[in-house]
Amino acid sequence: MPLFTILIVLIVAGVLLWLVNSIIPMDGKIKNIFNIVVVLVVIVWLLKVFGIFAYLTSITV
Repeated sequence: MPLFTILIVLIVAGVLLWLVNSIIPMDGKIKNIFNIVVVLVVIVWLLKVFGIFAYLTSITV
Protein backbone atom coordinates (compact mmCIF):
# COMPACT_ATOMS: atom_id res chain seq x y z
CA MET A 1 0.00 0.00 0.00
CA PRO A 2 1.49 3.36 -0.97
CA LEU A 3 2.56 5.69 1.80
CA PHE A 4 0.33 8.42 0.38
CA THR A 5 -2.76 6.22 0.82
CA ILE A 6 -1.81 5.45 4.41
CA LEU A 7 -1.36 9.14 5.10
CA ILE A 8 -4.74 10.00 3.57
CA VAL A 9 -6.49 7.31 5.64
CA LEU A 10 -4.86 8.60 8.83
CA ILE A 11 -5.87 12.18 8.03
CA VAL A 12 -9.46 11.16 7.26
CA ALA A 13 -9.69 9.09 10.45
CA GLY A 14 -8.32 12.00 12.48
CA VAL A 15 -10.75 14.51 10.95
CA LEU A 16 -13.70 12.17 11.48
CA LEU A 17 -12.67 11.60 15.10
CA TRP A 18 -12.34 15.35 15.62
CA LEU A 19 -15.77 15.95 14.07
CA VAL A 20 -17.41 13.33 16.27
CA ASN A 21 -15.72 14.78 19.35
CA SER A 22 -16.66 18.37 18.58
CA ILE A 23 -20.15 18.03 17.07
CA ILE A 24 -21.88 15.08 18.75
CA PRO A 25 -22.71 15.73 22.41
CA MET A 26 -21.61 12.75 24.49
CA ASP A 27 -20.69 12.09 28.06
CA GLY A 28 -16.97 12.45 28.70
CA LYS A 29 -16.52 8.80 29.67
CA ILE A 30 -18.20 7.54 26.50
CA LYS A 31 -16.18 9.95 24.38
CA ASN A 32 -12.97 8.74 26.02
CA ILE A 33 -13.86 5.09 25.38
CA PHE A 34 -14.76 5.92 21.77
CA ASN A 35 -11.42 7.68 21.26
CA ILE A 36 -9.50 4.73 22.71
CA VAL A 37 -11.37 2.25 20.48
CA VAL A 38 -10.73 4.33 17.35
CA VAL A 39 -7.03 4.70 18.16
CA LEU A 40 -6.68 0.96 18.81
CA VAL A 41 -8.42 0.13 15.52
CA VAL A 42 -6.10 2.48 13.63
CA ILE A 43 -3.04 0.98 15.34
CA VAL A 44 -4.12 -2.58 14.47
CA TRP A 45 -4.80 -1.48 10.89
CA LEU A 46 -1.33 0.07 10.64
CA LEU A 47 0.23 -3.10 12.05
CA LYS A 48 -1.59 -5.14 9.40
CA VAL A 49 -0.59 -2.76 6.60
CA PHE A 50 3.09 -2.97 7.51
CA GLY A 51 2.95 -6.74 8.08
CA ILE A 52 3.86 -6.57 11.75
CA PHE A 53 0.52 -7.98 12.89
CA ALA A 54 1.08 -11.25 11.02
CA TYR A 55 4.56 -11.48 12.51
CA LEU A 56 3.25 -10.92 16.03
CA THR A 57 0.48 -13.51 15.64
CA SER A 58 2.95 -16.11 14.39
CA ILE A 59 5.10 -15.88 17.52
CA THR A 60 4.46 -18.82 19.82
CA VAL A 61 5.37 -18.82 23.48
